[in-house]
Amino acid sequence: MIIKSSVYLPFPRSLVYTTYRDQLVDLVPFLPDIRQIEVKSRHEADGVIHLVNEWHGGGEIPVLARTILTQAMLSWTDYATWNEAEFTTDWRIEPHAFTKAVHCAGKNSFLEEGNGTRIVCLGELIIDPSKTGVPFFLADKVAHTVEDFLGKRIEPNFLQISEGVRHYLEQSTI
Repeated sequence: MIIKSSVYLPFPRSLVYTTYRDQLVDLVPFLPDIRQIEVKSRHEADGVIHLVNEWHGGGEIPVLARTILTQAMLSWTDYATWNEAEFTTDWRIEPHAFTKAVHCAGKNSFLEEGNGTRIVCLGELIIDPSKTGVPFFLADKVAHTVEDFLGKRIEPNFLQISEGVRHYLEQSTI
C-alpha cells in the first residue's frame, strides 16, 4: 500500500521543518488520535539528526479490527533521520504488535512554495501474512485487515501532524 500526502502550511520552510522535528511532543494537544509521544533518543552527526520517538495512539477501533488488534497495535516506534541541508526526513515506523510482519517506511520533503511550505510524504506499508503469527488459513485476512486499518490511520496521522504544526505555529506567533 502506498502512503502519500501533501499539505501546505503558510509558514517559512525552516520554521515548519524545525517545529515538526523539535516540537513534536508539544504538538500532542493538537493531535486528537495521539495520547502521548515520548522521545527515546536524539543524536546529531554531520548536520543530520537521528530521532527515535515512541507514539501512543487512541481513538475508535472498528469492531472487526478489535478482534485482531491489541492496544500494542496503537503504539509504535518512529525512527527518523532529519537532513536539514535537504529539508527531508527519512522515516521508518515499527508497530509494537506484528513487528516482524509490518514494513512501513518513507520520506517527507519540506518544499518552499510561495510564502509557505509544502510537506510531501511518500511511503509504503507492506504486511507479510506469513509473519503475523496467526494460522495460515487466517493469515491473508488478518494481513489485509491490519494493512487496511493501519493504512487508514497512517495517512490521516500525517495530515493531523501538519495541522498540529499549523495550530502550534499560529498560537506561537500571536
